[in-house]
Amino acid sequence: MKALIVVDVQNDFCPGGALAVPEGDKIIDPINKLIKQFEADELPIVFTRDWHPKNHISFKSNGGIWPEHCVAGTVGAEFHKDIYFPSVAILVSKATEYDKEAYSGFQGTGLASWLRQIDVDEVIVGGLATDYCVKNTVLDALKLGFKVSIVSEAIRAVNLNENDGELAINEMKQNGAKFI
Repeated sequence: MKALIVVDVQNDFCPGGALAVPEGDKIIDPINKLIKQFEADELPIVFTRDWHPKNHISFKSNGGIWPEHCVAGTVGAEFHKDIYFPSVAILVSKATEYDKEAYSGFQGTGLASWLRQIDVDEVIVGGLATDYCVKNTVLDALKLGFKVSIVSEAIRAVNLNENDGELAINEMKQNGAKFI
């Protein structure tokens, strides 16, 4: 069975946010179409989100590389207002411990166990950002034995370095992910 994983479509990763992904909001329409298709087909839908404590290790103020973003309970950590969140969706919070990075939706969340319990063997992925949380979620899914397809029009990269998104796509492909 297939499941959809929607990665981190949160205000702080969209234009105007604390860690905005260029054109991050352009993925919302394609992702909403996928969500509605999975909902109509009664297939599992998972939303991941960064849900950081205020003193998270990834923040520049604590020696990390990122500005403060997606602090639990803030407007920045909320999903973008235009993303469709069906009542049947599962919510996975990651990077919730102040002293641990967690770019992947599988890291410390129990997501893999839950997907296996409901007989999911393939995940379809879209979200933000291609070169960090999408890439790490995809690579972990592959390592855990899931087939993975990424919807090209439903991802965007931060591109701290000019080619980071392209390099991430190549790495995901080399590890077995398919792009659709």
